[in-house]
Amino acid sequence: MNTDSHDAGGQVRWTDDEGQEQHARWRSLAGHPAPERVLRAGDEMGAAQALRLARAGTGLLWRGDFLNARHLLVAMGRRLDAQAARPGQRPDPSAGLKEIFLAQRSAQAQRSRLLGLLLLPLGADHGLALRRAPDVREAGLAAHGPVAEPYVASLRELLGVVGAFEWRKKGVPVAALQARIHPHHGVFSPVRGEYVDLVAQAPLPEAAHTAGACDIGTGTGVLAAVLAQRGLSVVATDNAPRAIACALDNLTRLKLARRVTLVQADLFPLGRAGLVVCNPPWVPAQPGSALDAAVYDPDSRMLRGYLAGLAAHLAPGGEGWLILSDLAEHLGLRSREELLGWIAQGGLRVVGRADTRPSHPRAGDASDPLHAARAAEVTSLWRLAAA
Repeated sequence: MNTDSHDAGGQVRWTDDEGQEQHARWRSLAGHPAPERVLRAGDEMGAAQALRLARAGTGLLWRGDFLNARHLLVAMGRRLDAQAARPGQRPDPSAGLKEIFLAQRSAQAQRSRLLGLLLLPLGADHGLALRRAPDVREAGLAAHGPVAEPYVASLRELLGVVGAFEWRKKGVPVAALQARIHPHHGVFSPVRGEYVDLVAQAPLPEAAHTAGACDIGTGTGVLAAVLAQRGLSVVATDNAPRAIACALDNLTRLKLARRVTLVQADLFPLGRAGLVVCNPPWVPAQPGSALDAAVYDPDSRMLRGYLAGLAAHLAPGGEGWLILSDLAEHLGLRSREELLGWIAQGGLRVVGRADTRPSHPRAGDASDPLHAARAAEVTSLWRLAAA
């Protein structure tokens, strides 16, 4: 088997069985770079060989049976998990939670990189021309949109695309709305309902009824929908076109689209509002993908931007609601003093706070090295006003 390189234009190149050079467009919704070397691979390849090549940075373009490719991916994952469980590979229990968290993130990124090097050829219709391959065209179109040419993508990412498409069709139940929210691929799903409940139950400032509300970083539109259902006129922003399309879809399904104006913007729209709500990423760390950016925010950029600009976007008597988990504080990634300092620096004061405990399963998983932080986590709705 021969290796080839990919060019700066987003192409992957390989040599076929006849020795002819082939190439195709590289596509990664997660933003991962194309592998510099690509080999053809088939049913004869085992997990040990696949991982050895992946560790060398080689992409494996699968030309065999689709189900065998899935089996190989599972086998590669099991080998990586077994290696990670060996003595000396797991995080030191005596280390601080911050060190354990950073070690976990590094290991997860490495695992994702290696497993992401098992590649598939897809047609311009997003179809797979492999034996026993499922019909993934509809899922591919929903995630990528129309494309003009065949392309190569990671099998692991394709499985994520298919899974996200099923969630999009099925929807996620949201008790506060007594309805389902349908997340699009790459838009964070509101699976943690406790923060939605906080927004549904907090007392509305009087100014919200006269000057309207704003939802910053709307994502699926779930918080905008809650505010609209409470009778407010809402402007919802997001900097991602994918999120704006997702929010519009959900608001239309809920028959709330007339109450919400969607604006593609980085943080605030023009003007002032009586209520400005923001649920920024909770953990100051580097995201590994577009979806990760809903949870991880380097240096708390969105949080700090919201607090710095909030006072200038509040109508008289208005409030800003910050929905934020304190997990980062328990992990040693951000202190409560830092948060309170940013609030004060933004010309803001705290007028109230509502707290809730997380209900997700990981909070009760005692085997998780980060269990102490997750068990202590509190999600809060901070009510802020101009100082």
